Amino acid sequence: MAEGELPSVLILDIGGTHGVLEDLAALLKKHFHLITMKEFLGNKEEMRKKIQSVFVFECRPTIDRELLESLPNLKVIANSGVGVDHLDLKMISSFGVKVTNTPHAVADPTADIGMALMLASARRLVEGSVLNFLGPSYFFGTPRFCCERDDLSESMFGMLLQGKFSEALTFRGIYFSYVL
Repeated sequence: MAEGELPSVLILDIGGTHGVLEDLAALLKKHFHLITMKEFLGNKEEMRKKIQSVFVFECRPTIDRELLESLPNLKVIANSGVGVDHLDLKMISSFGVKVTNTPHAVADPTADIGMALMLASARRLVEGSVLNFLGPSYFFGTPRFCCERDDLSESMFGMLLQGKFSEALTFRGIYFSYVL
């Protein structure tokens, strides 16, 4: 690598179904010269000596013995995911190559989604949302005392304090509730 030249990184592709996201590729291009697997396979002899790292995005490209043997100047494999279960760490280290990953990168968002799903499930949020948009007549038939009203957009929902799910609906000022 000549002075001032960016280090080369092997990636599967940019964009598409399995490639590095385009925004991420733009960020990587600020610090590295990106070489796609297609470019590498098309000109292996020239590219093999330039590549010093491999960026693994969504478990791709596959790191196997053949790839490691074809990259004599490889120093690091950077994994974009949390786990490295898809990498053979003993084989990679036998080539003197280091492996990096991003532990805890998605721990907070995963916890947030987990809590949201548990709360939504416990409080039957999805059913309430469907009921709000489709109206109670979709599930329970049109209430007799509301049959002259066709606008259900003013409905609102509430929960009982004892932990049972209940809807409190208001249709143009007419209030009723029922427990599921």
